[in-house]
Amino acid sequence: MVSKILEKEFNYYVEHQEELVKQYDGKIIVLKNNKVIGVFDNELDAISELSKTHEIGTFLVHKCGPGEENYTQTFYTPYVSFA
Repeated sequence: MVSKILEKEFNYYVEHQEELVKQYDGKIIVLKNNKVIGVFDNELDAISELSKTHEIGTFLVHKCGPGEENYTQTFYTPYVSFA
């Protein structure tokens, strides 16, 4: 089951997709509290950087792109080690 936090952030993405795509098309964005808190070239960099300052599961990592095909999500386990 997707956490309510991630569901809230994903709903924000869907509602603001057009404006987010204008700024971040093709980038990996990180959403928390209904705002973009990071922009990256790949998911691994996003997760490893943001997990230093934010608890895993409290932010959404999402590839920004146009269209409903970009509504599909893959959620990874929060038990990841970045040694």
